[in-house]
Amino acid sequence: GLIGPNGAGKTTLINCIANITEVDKGIIKIFGNILKDDSLNIKRNIGILFEKVESLFVFLTGNEYLNFIADVYGLAKSVKEQRIEELMDFFEIIEYRDNLIYEYSKGMQKKISFASILLYNPEFIILDEPFDGLDTLTVIKVKKLLKRLKAKGRTILITSHILSYIEDLADEVAILNKGKIIYQSVTKDIRSKVKNEVTQETYQSLEEIFIDLTIGSEEEKTLSWL
Repeated sequence: GLIGPNGAGKTTLINCIANITEVDKGIIKIFGNILKDDSLNIKRNIGILFEKVESLFVFLTGNEYLNFIADVYGLAKSVKEQRIEELMDFFEIIEYRDNLIYEYSKGMQKKISFASILLYNPEFIILDEPFDGLDTLTVIKVKKLLKRLKAKGRTILITSHILSYIEDLADEVAILNKGKIIYQSVTKDIRSKVKNEVTQETYQSLEEIFIDLTIGSEEEKTLSWL
């Protein structure tokens, strides 16, 4: 789990992993290999759900888009047909399979993006604000799906402003602020982190730690007319 205030650098980091943004210094290693040296083979095993879904090929139908992704990754015809059918049924967009993506709602576009990643079953899944725009029932389904993928050994990097989701899903969490990791911990240890050295009071949630580390003792801002 990767969390942080707006502008902390979460999406920039994901863009660096996607090789869209070049890093200023240092290296990115994935599966033990340096991304810059072996980017094509590494990216074959990565699925990225970007926060903004405007990059979809909106003048393709949902079915055409998933077929295109399947062909890019070399899926056999029988495999891709079965997976596309199952994914569209799972995300409840099968009746819109022949609609152009630009006609989809934001939530439906998020679903088709999700489907396009799961289609080729990558080893490393990166999800930037995956629940944004999804209805409550789909959020529940996706959370269960992510837990199943985790149990099957998939590595998942997830960002979300809904901290309870991160605490529920992630084995480990890092807080990013102003481009730097300011806190990192195994999730199960969060509630044992001491908040007050005198009373030995501990934090009760990831949200408490997040607020304490990113806002701290700053004076709370208000609106003068309210």
